[in-house]
Amino acid sequence: MDRLSNTVRPYAWGSTTAIPELLGTAPTGEPQAEMWMGAHPGAPSRLTRPTGADTAHAATGEQSLTDLIAADPERELGAAAVRAFGPRLPFLLKLLAAGAPLSLQVHPDLAQAQQGYADEERRGVPVDAPHRTYKDANHKPELICALTPFDGLCGFRRPAEAAGLMAALGVDSLKPYVDLLRARPEDGALREVLTAILTADPDEMAKTVDEAAEAAARLGGAHAPYAQIAHHYPGDPGVIAAMLLNHVRLQPGEAMFLGAGVPHAYLGGLGVEIMANSDNVLRCGLTPKHVDVPELLRIVRFEATEPRILRPEAAPSGEELYETPVDEFRLSRFVLPPGGASVELTAATPQILLCTAGAPKAGRIDLAPGESVFVPADETVEVTGTGTLFRATVVV
Repeated sequence: MDRLSNTVRPYAWGSTTAIPELLGTAPTGEPQAEMWMGAHPGAPSRLTRPTGADTAHAATGEQSLTDLIAADPERELGAAAVRAFGPRLPFLLKLLAAGAPLSLQVHPDLAQAQQGYADEERRGVPVDAPHRTYKDANHKPELICALTPFDGLCGFRRPAEAAGLMAALGVDSLKPYVDLLRARPEDGALREVLTAILTADPDEMAKTVDEAAEAAARLGGAHAPYAQIAHHYPGDPGVIAAMLLNHVRLQPGEAMFLGAGVPHAYLGGLGVEIMANSDNVLRCGLTPKHVDVPELLRIVRFEATEPRILRPEAAPSGEELYETPVDEFRLSRFVLPPGGASVELTAATPQILLCTAGAPKAGRIDLAPGESVFVPADETVEVTGTGTLFRATVVV
């Protein structure tokens, strides 16, 4: 078992205070958006482990979790995980702190990702090109669990509901969208309106967004989130597209699963996020980055859904599991009360344990909020003390 040293990513939308407050450190004044825990090549966790055959006299040195796994995948991940997902950690765990809305986005399913990646490779599109859509051949299902009240957008509203939201703004240039939403079959209405929003004349759309934002600020209530989004992204067509989606507020401990084809965006709050190890994102708006409209429209699932808020189910051991339909990751938590019994954790797959409150102990390692450890496959760790500990592992 190894204590992890993790990188904080300074994306512009990040909160300047949420992660420092959790870690008990002074804010730098710069945004601190995500702390990554895992073996993603973009920012792998680092650790110090003795090397050499004679561990009693072995040298120690810092290395990345990526390199550690690459040196002996079956030892670190377990044979079953390597057979299922190859010689790499199949998930990425994060602390995510949104101080402003993230881009409105959608992720492909596995077959779409494999097809899209192969196509761009065949066409010779550089993997780091701004217009490249598929960075890898993997899907990217994800789960966000709130540590504070957490606002987001998830899945399409019923077209009639979206029409009512837009109509109440009293903006003339939104009337064609309102009429389409009320007149077409459900999936056709959503597809036609989103296409129209993303392909509209940029100058005309910017005027529409400005008028809609003023009206949303004046009306408040259910319209308030869109005024706030427009404050961060003035003139962006994603502001109007966001009105097609369900607004969701998670309370601490609640979670939301985001599968393939479901449009979504995070608006604000601090949470624990876990996802399959992929960079495949198709953006719909609220971003200066490339928006591939034809490919986006191919990937999006145009169906209205009621957002499903997940609450953990407790086992007799005290482990509270967030059920999801994927195998690349499994997220659970332990809320350890004062004077409670110790908990032994063993898995045939790798584990990352993250403390978010209190001062629990994993084996001999004392943990504070924001600190984490990597536990290799088949290693048992005894958890003691008081606090909240999230457990990330794999389903095989």
